[in-house]
Amino acid sequence: MTQYTTENIRTIALVGHGGAGKTTLAEAILLQAGAIQAVGSVEKGTTVSDYDPLEKSYQHSLHSSLLHVDNNNTRLHIVDTPGYPDFIGQAIGALDAVETAAVVINASAGIEMITSRMMNWTKKRQLCRIIVINKIDSENIDLPILVEAIRETFGKECLPINLPADNGTRVVDCFFNPSGESDFMSVEEAHQALIDQVVEVDENLMAQYLEQGEEIAPEQLHEPFERALREGHLIPICFTSAKNNIGIKELLNIAEKLLPNPTEGNPAPCYRGEGENTETFYPNQDPAAHALAHVFKIQIDPFVGKVSVFRVHQGTIKKDSQLYIGEGRKAFKAGHLFLMQGAKFVEVDSVVPGDIAAVSKIDEIEFDSVLHDSHDEDRIHMKPLEFPAPMHGVAIAPTKRGDEQRLSEVLHKMVAEDPTLSLEHDATLNETVLRGLGELHLRSVLERMSSVYKLDVETRPPRIPFRETVAAKAEGHHRHKKQSGGAGQFGEVFLRIEPLPRGAGFEFVDEVKGGTIPTQFIPAVKKGIEQVLEAGPTAGFPLQDVRVIVYDGKHHAVDSKEIAFVTAGRKAFPDAIGKAKPTVLEPIVKLQINSPSENMGDITGDLSGRRGQVTGTQTMRSGALVIEGIAPLTELEGYAARVKAITSGHGAWTMTLSHYEPAPHQLQQKLSEEFQKNRKQEED
Repeated sequence: MTQYTTENIRTIALVGHGGAGKTTLAEAILLQAGAIQAVGSVEKGTTVSDYDPLEKSYQHSLHSSLLHVDNNNTRLHIVDTPGYPDFIGQAIGALDAVETAAVVINASAGIEMITSRMMNWTKKRQLCRIIVINKIDSENIDLPILVEAIRETFGKECLPINLPADNGTRVVDCFFNPSGESDFMSVEEAHQALIDQVVEVDENLMAQYLEQGEEIAPEQLHEPFERALREGHLIPICFTSAKNNIGIKELLNIAEKLLPNPTEGNPAPCYRGEGENTETFYPNQDPAAHALAHVFKIQIDPFVGKVSVFRVHQGTIKKDSQLYIGEGRKAFKAGHLFLMQGAKFVEVDSVVPGDIAAVSKIDEIEFDSVLHDSHDEDRIHMKPLEFPAPMHGVAIAPTKRGDEQRLSEVLHKMVAEDPTLSLEHDATLNETVLRGLGELHLRSVLERMSSVYKLDVETRPPRIPFRETVAAKAEGHHRHKKQSGGAGQFGEVFLRIEPLPRGAGFEFVDEVKGGTIPTQFIPAVKKGIEQVLEAGPTAGFPLQDVRVIVYDGKHHAVDSKEIAFVTAGRKAFPDAIGKAKPTVLEPIVKLQINSPSENMGDITGDLSGRRGQVTGTQTMRSGALVIEGIAPLTELEGYAARVKAITSGHGAWTMTLSHYEPAPHQLQQKLSEEFQKNRKQEED
């Protein structure tokens, strides 16, 4: 296989709302570049990207897929990502692997929920961006209005770099080509707008252009063009119909000639060190430097094992290279290096900055790991991505007795692959909860566990993650004294508690004076208090947003021991809580609901009936509405089915944790009574 230099590599992630045609677009690019001989179909399950049996069954992407094409002395790495909200974590993870994000928009649907989110996420990550309007030969579309909507929504820096012509049967270039005919808008006008936008980032070029009136050829604009992309001063719009191979050759040409190579894009946001000593670090894309790579995807195959997919940011990684994982002291040997073509592994001898490659069967590598070949890079980390919090959950247990250990192993494999899955275990209830981004997300995980790992499970709704806090200041005290022959136990603690602002967590303050509690026993007091935090005395939920100030106590020269002060702290804390207006908090979530406009009244009415409220609405070009609101998580059981019923299957929704608020009095009382009843039964 040909070895490309970093300057001849391009990396691009195809992102956007589900149904925009990203997988079909990737397939068309593979065909155009000669990587495949015949184009596959999403409906028939024959595409290179959607190779997983579940993806074929669902007829849309569930995971990001890695592809590459070699064309005109250029290697293009493509990450095809899912667009449905439940699987958006896979798309976010891909942003750390590329210089450019291609936001794909369905010409019929226009700007959709994930379109806006991906534009915001990619901007925040400082990626170069292009917009691809796909399905331009669909019926009943209005491309001029869509382009205007894009510019109004995302900024005037969004400019067509090509335009559809001959009723959407071909596209005409507007950057290198100064004139021509198109279906709408003058090619000459589009060309001039691009030149004007690009020269604005270079003062000398601008002066030459304006004052001297000199014509500037597009070939002279390479450096300012890349700068305009890096700074977000230009977001090119291009047009395609992937299904009918319209605009694909032109898109590939744009990628090869105009999109940044790894030395031209914005450097990966990294940092070195931890805490106060943290400093910004940028890889230098030098193939001769120490190797540095970042793992942005993990996939686990029952036959291949653990596959770790990484982007090389610095240095050269060769077959049999010795690499370290993060701060690990023991190196592993990269016995085989692969480029990935969907499910196919293509072995290579080496990879350079800009390459996206994989190693297999190295169990110690995890998502977000940094791989390097020198201890000089031990403390380098990638700036963390912001993933949506997994709020939908199911309590899960094996169908067969004795499968508990196997269930744990499989669940940990699922979580290792997906940064938007989380696993919780409630020791009190002996309940294991799997959380994800939505009902479909969790269903796909459970189906994979059944089909791939042959593991059947039982599920039920999990407990709501309530919390406890206090609403007033109070004092608590406990003296622990135990004498049973020989050395005894003695410890006495006086403390004050006070509420903290929502989200502040827990704060411990030592104000003991005069050594009434010796310094060596203060950690024991804190340990006892923290044991109460795990399960509050009111309803058994974790305590938060409280400050505990230990200000006095007593000790005994002989009988005071660590265990005595742990016990005293553990009992003084609930004594104070009982006097401080203990309160149960319920989680409040932010909702974003996509709904046909005619269903808005039903959606808002239903939300109101769930103690929720609408905080804003936005009308999409397609006529659909995006309704934003907040509601207690307690009231959202079965909400996915309700939205589906109200909108006849056309609605979609996502939620993220917003904050905690005091639960209604009746609910607090009910939870407290249930807890006290269960505790009494356990004591009996």
